[in-house]
Amino acid sequence: MGFLDAIRGRKAPTRPHLDALFALPSAAITLDVDLGLTSTGVGSVCFRSPEGRAFSDLETQVRELLDADGGPSVEANGDEFGFDWLTVRTEPADLATAVTDIHAVNTSLVQAGFGPQLLCSVFPFTDQVGNTVSLVYLYKRGTFYPFAPRVRGQDKSRNNVLELQVRDKLAGELAVEEDTTRWFALWDAPGVG
Repeated sequence: MGFLDAIRGRKAPTRPHLDALFALPSAAITLDVDLGLTSTGVGSVCFRSPEGRAFSDLETQVRELLDADGGPSVEANGDEFGFDWLTVRTEPADLATAVTDIHAVNTSLVQAGFGPQLLCSVFPFTDQVGNTVSLVYLYKRGTFYPFAPRVRGQDKSRNNVLELQVRDKLAGELAVEEDTTRWFALWDAPGVG
């Protein structure tokens, strides 16, 4: 960022701290003990695919890397807004493996120069009575936020009380997004709700 940018009030964008994802397994212990939420063993990364062969080749290499060890299943799909999702599902549910694999995807994209296309990563949790909450990592902000959907038929709402409970429990363990207007609803994200 240059001198003129500082005078004009422009801020340098927050660089994603990809290693922040490795704090999730210890945060999961807090969620389990305090709120009865356990990981579903699913992790997803959302990005906007640029056009071109370079990205297509990278996506193929990432999928081969994740599939090579016979580990978790990997699926790719798109959403209605034109974003791509790469989802890892572990059996039995293993958050540490899902985090490691999603981190590998993120790192591969960043090292290949596609870091600006990264949007978020999502890790869902559930409890005994059917409540779900996902921890969402925003790359451009370097922060996490909880998303707790309630879907009943066509009706969609959010469990704001649960979201605030999760925020309060994890405030000391994760960089939690303070601006709740940035807590976007991810209704159709893979593994959510």
